[in-house]
Amino acid sequence: MQSDIIKQNIKNRLISSLRQKFSNYKPETSSMPFHTRLLGKDRMALYSFIQSLNTNFGTSIFEPVAEELGDGLFDTIKRQAIAGDTITIAAQRVIQDIMDSLESGSLRPNKQDEIRRILAVAQSGQTSTIKPTKVDLFLQKNNNVYLVDIKTAKPNKGGFKEFKRTLLTWVASFAYHNPSVNIYSLIAIPYNPYYPKSYERWTMAGMLDLENELKVADEFWDFIGGKGSYELILKAFEEVGCEMRTEIDEYFKKFNF
Repeated sequence: MQSDIIKQNIKNRLISSLRQKFSNYKPETSSMPFHTRLLGKDRMALYSFIQSLNTNFGTSIFEPVAEELGDGLFDTIKRQAIAGDTITIAAQRVIQDIMDSLESGSLRPNKQDEIRRILAVAQSGQTSTIKPTKVDLFLQKNNNVYLVDIKTAKPNKGGFKEFKRTLLTWVASFAYHNPSVNIYSLIAIPYNPYYPKSYERWTMAGMLDLENELKVADEFWDFIGGKGSYELILKAFEEVGCEMRTEIDEYFKKFNF
């Protein structure tokens, strides 16, 4: 079955990513004598490894898994892509106006209207060179382009202003060289840490258009790979954990010496 092939490919990517992480991993050098004596060097090394993994889980795990999952469903998939390095002065003004209106509460987020305003000036007048944040996941299918920013499960509430600005800047800079495509920029949160409760979307309601700029857990994965993809990925992770348990245990035992 096709789903079995996809799951195995995801498992292969995950195993490769973990082994690469093991080969490059160096435990934190900070001394924690009480914790170490209480829990043991191997458990402290595992704790440090988990912390390190959390820091770049998006680039080392989620991005390659998403790339594998969407392969064949999208015409193009790229990781850590550049949206563009040129933006018009007029587009920058529009983005600032949008941000001011959202911060003051005089307007509610409306991505379709925001994109319309940006596209109206995306190729007009003077330009400036910029270096925006890289796009975690670039997807293209037919005439539709999706620029995805993958965030941690509990992003800092204060960071959503910059997240929003990044999404709008991506639209403006990509549109400068690509005026004839439909551009969508969005935040993806790979899982819901509040499960089985609903994700606390209210924390970002003032900045993000929740219907058009945010995909959480199964919304994101099923968007990438089709319905049922989220459950398929969870199963793949579970199987890899079981298959690599002995290898993982042996790896951390060496930190006891």
